[in-house]
Amino acid sequence: MDKFDLAMRDIPLVAVLRGITPEEIIPVADGLMAAGFRLIEVPLNSPRAFDSIAALAAHCPPEVLTGAGTVLDVTQVRRLAQIGAQLMVTPNTDPDVIRAGAAAGLIPLIGCLTPSEALSAVANGARALKIFPASRMGPDYLGDIRAVLPAGTRLIPVGGINAQSMAAFHAKGADGFGFGTNLYKPGMSAEEVASNALALVRTWRAL
Repeated sequence: MDKFDLAMRDIPLVAVLRGITPEEIIPVADGLMAAGFRLIEVPLNSPRAFDSIAALAAHCPPEVLTGAGTVLDVTQVRRLAQIGAQLMVTPNTDPDVIRAGAAAGLIPLIGCLTPSEALSAVANGARALKIFPASRMGPDYLGDIRAVLPAGTRLIPVGGINAQSMAAFHAKGADGFGFGTNLYKPGMSAEEVASNALALVRTWRAL
């Protein structure tokens, strides 16, 4: 069982820190890790995102997987591999990006919505499918799309998920969750983020 499998087994929750700065990243990451998070992404449309990702990669222990979200092209994939990123999270399904990430040793968490996108992502090497935007579709959609996917495909709903909606999605087959603004918004203190993270972890463990 590799580090991603272990993280998905223990606390399969992804922190999406859109808008965070390199100056904020370490205190926020420490709070997330203390709460139990082991999957942390900085979307590439954040300020100086590659600096934040490099800082995370150098700071976090081996069992915590860090990397980038909103990965859109192969050039970004190559740069992520050079700075020690491990996660590669996309908002869309681009076979070239997926294959490049896998070839570079990154863990592809691939954004998709339709059955065609989901099956393409799996065929090209996705380790998990980021169902986005999940809240727009509702929990029942997970059951609908899982019916056509290979057994064991991991589904991680992202987009509008909060502590109140986790149980309904989990009951329909969610293997984990990604949290954006319900966990972190620009301007939040590290203490606020840590409190949000702890509440989400507690909710997950109670499911």
